[in-house]
Amino acid sequence: MKISLKKTFRFAAISAFYISIFGGFVVLVMVKKMINLPFQNLLIFVLVFFGFIYLYTFLVLQYRVEKFIYRRVKKIYEDISLLESSTFIEKPITTDIEELTREVKKFATSKKLEIEMLKVREQYRREFLGNVSHELKTPLFTVQGYLSTLLDGAMDDKTIRKKYLKRAEKGVERLIYIVEDLDMITKLEVGDLNLDFSEFDIVDLIQNVFDLLEMKADKKKISLAFDNYHIQPIFVYGDKDKIQQVLENLIVNSIKYGRESGLTEVSVINLTKKKVLIRISDNGEGIESQNIPRLFERFFRVDKSGARSEGGSGLGLAIVKHIIEAHKEKIYVESEFGIGSEFSFTLKKAQANNLKNIL
Repeated sequence: MKISLKKTFRFAAISAFYISIFGGFVVLVMVKKMINLPFQNLLIFVLVFFGFIYLYTFLVLQYRVEKFIYRRVKKIYEDISLLESSTFIEKPITTDIEELTREVKKFATSKKLEIEMLKVREQYRREFLGNVSHELKTPLFTVQGYLSTLLDGAMDDKTIRKKYLKRAEKGVERLIYIVEDLDMITKLEVGDLNLDFSEFDIVDLIQNVFDLLEMKADKKKISLAFDNYHIQPIFVYGDKDKIQQVLENLIVNSIKYGRESGLTEVSVINLTKKKVLIRISDNGEGIESQNIPRLFERFFRVDKSGARSEGGSGLGLAIVKHIIEAHKEKIYVESEFGIGSEFSFTLKKAQANNLKNIL
């Protein structure tokens, strides 16, 4: 810790002046009464005395007061250094009270913000651990229940044995699904997941996702469609597999929260010469405004009971956000409760599209 005293002489100078004036006046009266000196000699004597007493008083006050203040200020710095504030303890010690007040106030404000942020993170950590525990516990207890039943004697019945083993297998598959999603989101957050960039037709990819989810949508009689039936191929640049995962997660969500006999519509819009906007909209139940800021949090569910009955790891939208951000793109959400929702994200156009636009 550097020590750099900033001298502030004003207090010592003014105090020494008052003391010297008083001392000079007392000496003047005493000398005049005790010794009969000419006025000129008396004035010189008083001025010399005033100068000496002023200098002595000033030095004593300056040294004593500054040392007194410095010791206490240094103690403040040492106490603060226990909090390991690298931004504060690296600064030189100052005995300027106004400057010290500003520094301490600035330090206190930064610590207050840091504490508030830690409280938010701690709350988030507790919620996250609670959610992970709940998500893993449900399939684990399901598997454990079926296996225990089989071990207790149901294994002898071939029909029951086959049915319970299949159900246990589904529980294990759900566990694997949750663990794989957790592994992926961890890699995405730390930037440890390599993206395989290539040029591909986003329209064709969307159609493939429609084909994969057609049966799931048919169960709720939800139609999957482009907003423009005659949409032309549009080539984009990104990780095809990860973008397919984004589309699947968003469309599955629209089916999961969609109305019976509803509609999920996808559109691809030429946003700029270098960007396209992929928009997934539905006429489902919508999302309440207070829930929108938390949609992309891990394990956050708008309708917890309903969402869990539909399955899923609760990590879909968090993964979507991280994949889009890994592409250095943006994702947006708009929703009106009772009317429907719209998720959209940007992607970079392939060079062939850029040349076509320029020509």
